[in-house]
Amino acid sequence: MKEYQAVILRLARHHREDEDALTDLLNERSRGGWAPTMMTQEGTRMTVVFGREAESDTSGSR
Repeated sequence: MKEYQAVILRLARHHREDEDALTDLLNERSRGGWAPTMMTQEGTRMTVVFGREAESDTSGSR
């Protein structure tokens, strides 16, 4: 099973600040096993959807 996480990033319209913010977001989520699956931009907002395989429940309950 997959799980997803959506993040809305407000862009500053300063290319360097926006690059740094997006780079930080991608690196932070990557460390947690998340990979970007979709990105959209509307005006000054960017939505990034991340996905990863859900950890299986190993407790034995079904």
